[in-house]
Amino acid sequence: MPESEAGAESDPPPIQTDAPRRLDIIDLLRGLVLVLMVLDHTRDYFNKDALAFDPLDLEKTTPVLFFTRWITHLCAPTFVFLSGVSIFLQQARGKTEWRLTGHLLARGLWLVALELTLISFGFNFGYPFFFLQVIFAIGVGMILMAVLHWLPGRSVLIIGIALVAGHGLLGGVKAETLQGTDQVIWRLAMEPGGLGSLPGMIVYPVIPWLGIMCLGYGLGFIFQLEALSRRRAITLLAAGFLGLFLILRLPNLYGDQNPWEWQSNPGLMVLDILNVSKYPPSLDYTLLMLGLAMCLCLTLTHLPRLFQLPLLAFGRTPFLTYLLHIYIVHGGALLLGLVQGIPAAHFANFLGNPGQLAKDGWGISLWQVYVVWLVILCLLYPVSRAYARFRMTHRQWWLSYL
Repeated sequence: MPESEAGAESDPPPIQTDAPRRLDIIDLLRGLVLVLMVLDHTRDYFNKDALAFDPLDLEKTTPVLFFTRWITHLCAPTFVFLSGVSIFLQQARGKTEWRLTGHLLARGLWLVALELTLISFGFNFGYPFFFLQVIFAIGVGMILMAVLHWLPGRSVLIIGIALVAGHGLLGGVKAETLQGTDQVIWRLAMEPGGLGSLPGMIVYPVIPWLGIMCLGYGLGFIFQLEALSRRRAITLLAAGFLGLFLILRLPNLYGDQNPWEWQSNPGLMVLDILNVSKYPPSLDYTLLMLGLAMCLCLTLTHLPRLFQLPLLAFGRTPFLTYLLHIYIVHGGALLLGLVQGIPAAHFANFLGNPGQLAKDGWGISLWQVYVVWLVILCLLYPVSRAYARFRMTHRQWWLSYL
């Protein structure tokens, strides 16, 4: 199905405005990673093994559990990369420098505020507890891009390459060697971990993820190309990312703080090679995940319309879908726990004390997690689809913030 026709039979035509037409190739990719993110968080809150061990631990995991977790590594870098692409496209389509600066500052501050409040509470059901994840990284990245977008696109791309490829060189600096405010600043900028005396943790430090956003901005021109030229450029980009990953990863040259090791069988060796570091995102991780994301760009527009429609609905309403899924997943776990006789209080402060639920024997099997995941997607789809249709026919300023 041609990209311009995806969803045409079910979605109303947009009203005539000066707003730019959305690119289905971007919305489909964003929608897919949202679907995968829902799977990851459903596993986090429902799976009995999630509280017991890391699913990427080769000594304890199974191949299905490993790939259930590993495939969701696509989510964060794709979101952040596409945020950079979106900023480039806004500028390229006529949003003036000062107007774009104001928009990025306002939206970035809005995202940070929501991460500190509604989102952190949704994940933890306890407050205050600041759980700084991908929305925080995108929000701060937008604030910094309010300045960086004044530079030529090539310069921003070079900054992105330097940050993605070079931040690992600072791995020798450890937060525990710093004190007080210096430690918190280093955590926020470079190293995941606790926030000192502040309640909470940062999982997505700003600098490495800003690099990925700069890559998206610097490569955003690819998505302006005519469809055939765009596919060729994305193909070359995917081949470049994946080829460089193999060059660096297979001989353990550079790019990941956890080199792979020889295993007892070839299958485990493949898993170990693929087991790249996300916290913070290593160069190998970024190359592999963005390479796979570009491959998906080439295939998603060929999906049957039946499968494209939910992806487009989620991809056109990314923030609302993201926010809703947190409360549905965590709230659903709480309700199922109540049915099983587990006190609601044990689901509060989930991030601060997950061991309590492990003591309660909470959790379901992995195949049951997949069933719950599909149910949650079915609950999200009509809401996301209705809001996507509303956004297509309305242009109020506040719609860009939700």
